[in-house]
Amino acid sequence: MISLLFPLPLLALFVTASSSAKQNYTCPHHLYNVQIFSEDPLVIYIPSFITAEEAGHLQHVSSGKLESSRIADQSGQQHLATTRTSRSTSLSSDQVVRCIEERALQFQGYDTPRTHLEPLQAVQYSVGENYKPHTDWFTSPSQTVSELGGNRATSFFVYVSASEDIVGGGTQFPLLDAPKNEKWCDVVNCDAAWDEGVTFRPIARNAVFWKNLKGGNGDRRTLHAGLPVQRGSKLGMNIWTREGQLDGKYRSDMI
Repeated sequence: MISLLFPLPLLALFVTASSSAKQNYTCPHHLYNVQIFSEDPLVIYIPSFITAEEAGHLQHVSSGKLESSRIADQSGQQHLATTRTSRSTSLSSDQVVRCIEERALQFQGYDTPRTHLEPLQAVQYSVGENYKPHTDWFTSPSQTVSELGGNRATSFFVYVSASEDIVGGGTQFPLLDAPKNEKWCDVVNCDAAWDEGVTFRPIARNAVFWKNLKGGNGDRRTLHAGLPVQRGSKLGMNIWTREGQLDGKYRSDMI
């Protein structure tokens, strides 16, 4: 396990905290203590990627907007599927969301502009809901055209919140090797069988980051699944970065 400690300077912002009240919000200057879980493929675990205030805001702005999650077919059309039974919504880039976007970009270095980001997506999993094994990168040319920015280069999955009684609902990478150091058992399900790969526990405000591509092609080792929630619920957030710039019609808030 390799630990890195580095600052990420961020923007000072004022946000609307709820529909009924306003408060001053300063996007925090984080010191992240992160752990490299895997170097190849690159998978990094990030404790406290978002603050408690940001988590509360994300819960508020996504409430009442969640709809049955969809997947894209080979033609690029979105449709319902039994392989994904969660509920989700795209998040408007308000001041708090923009702060999180900037953090995600700076985490990856200074060479990736906001125009490479897809709109952030909140996703809710209740009892029995899951997302079967899938990759975030696409095999269909219709999903990697230039106006969409090419393929998805990187992903974050952020555990925004999880009920205290949650059972199940982890993020499984079946093709990753299980960790050797028992310290990982705080965030990884070490009771899983060796041939089940790696399952990160749904711990509120923490995140997993990974690179989807290797040599410009999709890396099959990044296959992952949102395991069924057996009890309780969780709210997650997807942050996806494309290889190139998305057309403005997909991100009208980029300017």
